Amino acid sequence: MKSVEIIWFMAWILVAVSILPQIIKSWKTKSTKDISINWSILNLFWQILWIVYWVQLESYSLVVMSGIAMLMNMSMITLKVRYW
Repeated sequence: MKSVEIIWFMAWILVAVSILPQIIKSWKTKSTKDISINWSILNLFWQILWIVYWVQLESYSLVVMSGIAMLMNMSMITLKVRYW
């Protein structure tokens, strides 16, 4: 793994983990009224574009990290729709 990939890898770990507290809070309180569905959907598209970019660079470790971040965001969207 290149040094730049290590930096990106650490950044993506933080991205993936950063939404986790919100997911847990929304799940426990069954409330997502303060979560913007528009932001979540735009964030999902942004993550898909990153995955396409990493695939083009053949940086599969970052594809995995982006996929994890995308799954976290999809979880938030699911909670938003469920508790709307």
